[in-house]
Amino acid sequence: MAATALVMIDFQAGFRDPAWGARNNPDAEAQALRLADHARAQGWPLHMVRHLSTTPGSPLHPETGDIAFLPGFAPLAGEAQHEKSVNSAFIGTGLETGLRAQGVTHLVICGLTTPHCVSTSCRMAANLDFAVTLAHDACAAFAGNADTSWRAGLVAPDPEAIHDAAISHLHGEFVTARSTAEITGGAG
Repeated sequence: MAATALVMIDFQAGFRDPAWGARNNPDAEAQALRLADHARAQGWPLHMVRHLSTTPGSPLHPETGDIAFLPGFAPLAGEAQHEKSVNSAFIGTGLETGLRAQGVTHLVICGLTTPHCVSTSCRMAANLDFAVTLAHDACAAFAGNADTSWRAGLVAPDPEAIHDAAISHLHGEFVTARSTAEITGGAG
């Protein structure tokens, strides 16, 4: 039985849509693919998660967006795929059941976007008593736009600041944030 699994969240073509605004970490996908190669070499189970938005017009809506996995992110034979319509990869999916059946106690998590589905899934994983390592350089955040601001006149913050704040809120309480190189034991 596996003790560690890799959970890859929402690496989907719909995140290429300019509606998301400016983005940090253009190397997130390359780092995530390095993690996938490492996980497979270690015999870790991989769980690929994708978001199927229920919001009409969303870049991740099954009818109007692009829900396809990015190249290299579709699950291979024997790897699990989970589909969600909320921020947590654990709600309405078989993720927890699958991990428990595999004897997993530790998760390595990466994905899009850091302050949304990644953060929510990390928090829930920790609350479900999984030990969680967050591959911070295999995640990315978007600035959004004026339409997504919660306060009139608020300028969309820098996506790097959003990413860093999200990681800082998680590290130490819900996750241990580490680089891909630290997780894989190799150069990043």
